[in-house]
Amino acid sequence: MRYHFSGVGGAGMSPLARLMRARGHAVQGSDRAFDTGRNAEAATALRAAGVDLVPHDGSAITAAIERFVFSTAVEAETPEMRAARAIGLTTVTRPALLAELVNTARPGVAVSGTSGKSTITGMVAWLARESSAPTAVIGGAALVGEGGGGCLVTGRTDNGVVAEADESDGTLVGYRPALGLIHNVSRDHTELEPLRKQFATFAAQCERVFVNARCVEAAALGRAVGATSYGIAAGADIPVLGDASSARAAGVLRWRGTDVRLDVPQPGLHNLENAAAAALIALELGIDAADVERLLPRFPGVARRFETIGVTSSGIRVIDDFAHNAEKIRAALTTAQSGAARVVAVFQPHGYGPARFLRGELRELLPALLRPTDRLCYAEIFYAGGSVTRDIGSRDLAADVGAAYAEDHAAVVRWVVREAAPGDTVLLMGARDPELPRLARTVLAALR
Repeated sequence: MRYHFSGVGGAGMSPLARLMRARGHAVQGSDRAFDTGRNAEAATALRAAGVDLVPHDGSAITAAIERFVFSTAVEAETPEMRAARAIGLTTVTRPALLAELVNTARPGVAVSGTSGKSTITGMVAWLARESSAPTAVIGGAALVGEGGGGCLVTGRTDNGVVAEADESDGTLVGYRPALGLIHNVSRDHTELEPLRKQFATFAAQCERVFVNARCVEAAALGRAVGATSYGIAAGADIPVLGDASSARAAGVLRWRGTDVRLDVPQPGLHNLENAAAAALIALELGIDAADVERLLPRFPGVARRFETIGVTSSGIRVIDDFAHNAEKIRAALTTAQSGAARVVAVFQPHGYGPARFLRGELRELLPALLRPTDRLCYAEIFYAGGSVTRDIGSRDLAADVGAAYAEDHAAVVRWVVREAAPGDTVLLMGARDPELPRLARTVLAALR
């Protein structure tokens, strides 16, 4: 078939477009970021995969397109969306196409949760690729060192598909996988009650479900459907024992009477839990326990998930992290604090709606998390374009917690250079903005 992907540069769209091309379809795509010279890494990855990139102005939308796939980040009145409607093209959202692939795969696996699912999916991708398993894996974050544009292992068309299943846009209910995983549920994008309903529907539609026993919300959902629990909590059906206090997370997953060693280079209790979930999926897919034990210690990490960009000669470590809600910020900050006496943190909210939604929660959380020696700066809210209400700014959010304010990325660099001292950890947090990885590299260069 001939596909067009509107908003193809997105972390969820790019791997899906590349997978459809790998499966023999003709694929073209557009993205307004590409038109303005941004997100070059994603554009390079798409071209290398054989995806034709066209302008995002509607001029490439013709009757020859058989399926028009659009990101939920693309507004209904863009020139492309209007052109697709005018011609009467068959349109499908990115989540719907991804769910279609999972639901028809044998087996299909959906990795869900409000935190950690990109890392878990990245770990599964690493294990599948490095063990030469035939499973396709699609995730929203590339492995470290492998460029932009999400995570993709193409696998074989007649085999399984593992996908990161997102709840942020309400589309989790479209999945009916052979195996579903609920890693955690916390307030993110919307309030807990609608999230509970969405995850409950998802759990009921899975043939089998794994839930993280340490998350109260996930465990409750699991009990309602007879799920299998895993994790660090007492009483888990598949227990995990381990230590996450050092520079790397290590432990043991007790699976079907066998102890499977878990050892990953990334620190933090959350990464031990991520590794346990990924190992469990890999084992269920038929990847040998010996391969899991051999490959996890070499896992390169997932881009922008507590990614170490570099360390200066004076011992200042620069970390880039995708944290954008309360639980992710908590995990990133506490992990950074465990390895440094002082953290210099920058947070860029990923949109005006999310900034309003999280304002009260972060007003309470950040002062409780930050130590007297730590420093925090709010960078101005990321604006991706389009029609949104811009009635709040990061200057307001910074005033809530007595933090510094930076009006743009250049101001972020100047603030970090003024604040950072030998031995500090500089932690840059935020989502959606494709320029954040470049900001982290620029900060490191300025500190050097």
